[in-house]
Amino acid sequence: MFIQTEATPNPATLKFLPGSVVMPSGTFDARSAEEGARSPLAQRLFAIPGVAGVFFGYDFITVTKSDGEWQHLKPSILGAIMEHFMAGQPVLEEAFAGGNAESGEEFFEETDADTVATIKELLETRVRPAVAGDGGDITFRGYRDGTVYLAMKGACAGCPSSTATLKHGIQNLLRHFVPDVREVEAI
Repeated sequence: MFIQTEATPNPATLKFLPGSVVMPSGTFDARSAEEGARSPLAQRLFAIPGVAGVFFGYDFITVTKSDGEWQHLKPSILGAIMEHFMAGQPVLEEAFAGGNAESGEEFFEETDADTVATIKELLETRVRPAVAGDGGDITFRGYRDGTVYLAMKGACAGCPSSTATLKHGIQNLLRHFVPDVREVEAI
């Protein structure tokens, strides 16, 4: 098994591509060993000293470090991923195989339903594929008074360039296509 690695815009996060599907649908984001308890793969990764977060996308895994150097952490992470896939274990325990349930309800006024539908379509078709390329994900959380609220996951969570991505990339895109949007905020 050959696992490729890619740098992400977040220097504390590295993207691993095992060459096969990781999550057939949905995503999985764990910022602690407790949050990763329902994933055998996350448990293996959190057992490595210095691992602070894991995120699973369709065909990639991003790992965020709390400390240490990548040249020391990377071999252990590659070994854990390889062992997991070679053993044929599931990424998530069966009861959770659909991925993360979104935490919290979406919020927006019923009168804004058409605006929200347009925002969601733009996020799905133009933003999420680009962000997944960098090892993360962005999901819609709400819309109120011209402000779009988004949740950032994986490499995007805590990334130094995430503010620029939100303010200059996503905010400008949404303003262009949805004139009612004034700003974008991460929650």
